[in-house]
Amino acid sequence: MQIQPPFMVSYSITTKCNLKCKHCYSESVDQPAPDELSTEEAFRLVDDLSEWGIGLLVIDGGEPLCQEDLLAVVKYASSKGIRTTIGSNGTLIDEGMARKMLDAGVKSVAISVDGADAQTHDSFRGISGAFEQTLKGIEACRAASLPFQFNMVIRKETLSQLEKMLHMAVDYGANAAEFFDLVAAGRAKQECKEQVLSPNERKQVMTWLAQSQWT
Repeated sequence: MQIQPPFMVSYSITTKCNLKCKHCYSESVDQPAPDELSTEEAFRLVDDLSEWGIGLLVIDGGEPLCQEDLLAVVKYASSKGIRTTIGSNGTLIDEGMARKMLDAGVKSVAISVDGADAQTHDSFRGISGAFEQTLKGIEACRAASLPFQFNMVIRKETLSQLEKMLHMAVDYGANAAEFFDLVAAGRAKQECKEQVLSPNERKQVMTWLAQSQWT
């Protein structure tokens, strides 16, 4: 029996990150891991993905924009016919970088927005001022006509902010908004496991989404 390859592959290009998020599953730090792929090794990975018929490559981290060869890898993937999207915290994106990503072949950027205000977002992301920088990154993507979406981690402290966060996504012109369940893995096991939704809270969110104007 022939096994069909997955349509999408996610590649964590680095563990290096400029933030200190409480929920980071990869427990990212401010330095790259010693065993990260070289540019040549990343190209060979792309060759394999192309041979297997993979249609979409999602590059995340860490913060992928901390990786110097990110755009080279994206450009190479594009040359092989693989669509590439980036998962980012948005803080390192200015209009120039947004245009470079677009030119390299990035099809869209998923930007993490974890609260409807600076206090909520910054406390979760571990760095004061992160919310403001993320919004600037979003504005830069919009100015460069680089498609983007909001990625939002649902937790107890943001249950009351969900609708406001969706309105933010619409107001900023996001192509999509995607909610993620907080999972007590990685750094979250120690720093925010009490924020994980109960089964009843999760059901309430799903019911609200199903009955709302947003679906």
